[in-house]
Amino acid sequence: MPSAHIHQIQSTPITYYAGYRQALRDSFRKGIPRPVEYRQRQLAQLAYMLQDNHARFTDALYQDLGKPALEVYLAEIGAALNGALKAAREVADWATPQDVQTDDMWKPFGPKIYKAAKGVVLIIGPSNYPCILTLQPLTGAIASGCCAVVKPSELTPTYANLLAELLPQYLDSSCYRIVNGSIPETTALLELKWDHIFYTGSAVVAKVIATAAAKHLTPCSLELGGKCAAVIDPNVPADDEDYVLRAAKRILWGKTQHAGQVCVSADYVLVKESMVDEIVEAFRTV
Repeated sequence: MPSAHIHQIQSTPITYYAGYRQALRDSFRKGIPRPVEYRQRQLAQLAYMLQDNHARFTDALYQDLGKPALEVYLAEIGAALNGALKAAREVADWATPQDVQTDDMWKPFGPKIYKAAKGVVLIIGPSNYPCILTLQPLTGAIASGCCAVVKPSELTPTYANLLAELLPQYLDSSCYRIVNGSIPETTALLELKWDHIFYTGSAVVAKVIATAAAKHLTPCSLELGGKCAAVIDPNVPADDEDYVLRAAKRILWGKTQHAGQVCVSADYVLVKESMVDEIVEAFRTV
């Protein structure tokens, strides 16, 4: 494995953004991303991108974050690839209108629930899991019949530059675009009107995004880190002598994965007061 080193992100000129957004809006209005067969092809292409370039993505994430290959596959590339394949298999069923159970007054009208695409989506990814947390939301956007702009984190420049190179080779650029940059570029994107914004990251930045979105009444999905608890059940089976030690191992594994940079990694442990000394000793042993 090559040694990790820092690359510079190749920023997308801000002057392009309004044109990108308008082109995607035009494609959406023409109905290009809505046919199920189109969505299936694009999802398959997304999976091919990851499969064909597995080694390059693995190296990029090592260069940016020092992630080992096994973790990259399990938590990033493999998860994103399998998610795209699952969506390709299931999207026809997801898109099928659903019958509605209603009272006799409305039954003659045959009411159904139709899944309607929102439009043009902005996806802003984080630095801790840059692959899965940009491509998984993109998978959802494609499967739902939306167009999308993807903005990877500037803190993972090797991955961001690679995605900017490969995405146009595999996906339809009339419906899916990537924009690279840092704070000025993100600020410029947020000045535009989007039909949905998907952001993963800190609460501080989420407030900025929500404020910008409010100007256009744009709905947001904000996936934020928080103070997560691990709860150790005090009702330990009498014949399970390793219960506490096993719990300590699992908690520490979750806490140390990717150096603890996981949105739902445990920040504190809730235990019965009488178990505190035993828990502390278990952590020391581990």
